[in-house]
Amino acid sequence: MVHALRVAVTIGQHVPAPAQDVIVAALLHAAPDLAPTEPDVYQTLTAAYGSEVARIIEALQAEHRSLDEPNPPIRVDDQPVLLASTADKIVALTSLLRRAQSTGNLADFFDQRPVLRGLLPYFRAFQRAAHPRVPASMSAHLDAALSALERATAYPHRVGAW
Repeated sequence: MVHALRVAVTIGQHVPAPAQDVIVAALLHAAPDLAPTEPDVYQTLTAAYGSEVARIIEALQAEHRSLDEPNPPIRVDDQPVLLASTADKIVALTSLLRRAQSTGNLADFFDQRPVLRGLLPYFRAFQRAAHPRVPASMSAHLDAALSALERATAYPHRVGAW
């Protein structure tokens, strides 16, 4: 729940008067991962919050699943999804950086996460593609998180890469 709340707050920090559907979708975007398989979670979300909220959540879930595939697509043509997706990445990557820093050993933390290191080029390409389509402050926030991650995961092993 904390992650979802942070995603919604991040949208609010960067988007003046965000659409209610985007905020609700941000708050509920993990629902499909937590819900039982029956009844259909998207039908339940549509009935309770409307089709736009369900559509945004479904698109975010599809994006998350695509990260398990080689060469995940980068989609920036759907503004509500783009805002929620960008905020989700900001929150997830910032949280990851905090956790890494709290271990006191960045190299070991990131060495144990080769999948994440492999996704960094995707996240950077996403940030560049989203840049002209999201508020400048939101793009800068994602850029800062990615830059810190790129420094922390740079080889040879880094000491004090923050």
